[in-house]
Amino acid sequence: MQTYYLILAAMLVSLVLMQVNLHMGSPLLSIAHRWLRWFVFSIGAAQFSIEFEIIDRPFWALAVVYFIVWFLGETLYNWLAITAHSLSPLPLFPRYSVNSSGEEWPVQPRLMKIREWLRGQGFRQVQALKAEIAPGVFLRVSVYQDSQATIRVQATFIPQANGAISVCYGVTSVVADGSRYLTDNLYIPFAGFYPENWLVERGPWRRSLPRLLARHRARLVKSGAVAVPFTTEPLTDLNAVQHELDQLNTELGFLHPHAERDDLGKFTHEGRYRVWKEIWMLNYLGRAARYQ
Repeated sequence: MQTYYLILAAMLVSLVLMQVNLHMGSPLLSIAHRWLRWFVFSIGAAQFSIEFEIIDRPFWALAVVYFIVWFLGETLYNWLAITAHSLSPLPLFPRYSVNSSGEEWPVQPRLMKIREWLRGQGFRQVQALKAEIAPGVFLRVSVYQDSQATIRVQATFIPQANGAISVCYGVTSVVADGSRYLTDNLYIPFAGFYPENWLVERGPWRRSLPRLLARHRARLVKSGAVAVPFTTEPLTDLNAVQHELDQLNTELGFLHPHAERDDLGKFTHEGRYRVWKEIWMLNYLGRAARYQ
């Protein structure tokens, strides 16, 4: 009876987390919800099997088996989703355009506070952009720059299937030798390759923009690198970056050549495996692959 109560309590907590996250769009709550859902399935299915005498095995053994069953089922689901995305016409590196609709920053109290904080720190908005990632679905980006034009903060607003809006931040600087320092908290799997002169640190758990910005500045200080002012507007820079990433990942075998993508899909076999692995790391550990 106590096991039933624990299972019901866990299910209730899972439902509460899901409902709260409908409004917050927090990847951290999503991770907690996924783990809880996994354990509820494993323990619940094991208890059900024992109660109705479906399988004559110890409770712990059944729980482990159902734990593996969930892993295999979600692996199959993720692999099919990756394959479908690979074969779909949706772009991996969409082109950005100027967002002139006036909807570059969602009117939500928690997000408005971030905008006010940026202004208070001396950042000013230099451009609002958008990129169509699916028919009628847009990534909206608002780019801010400090007074010396050496640090750019990119706020990316990601629409969720449940209607919530999640926000991720990227802080970028370019130093005198042409190297690019990028510190972000994106939780969307990339799993591809970055250019050698990019020094990328991705921290999906670091949801606070002040802490992310502080970490970026600490990286610059530790390296002894001196950031130089940006000379191109965000639109030009982002589209050039998208083209460079597409070209590099095609050359290194993460993506098929453009001429073969209609028949083979965008991802190579190695690329699909890397994406699958990073989905698991992000969904359950909140960690992305480490890049230099």
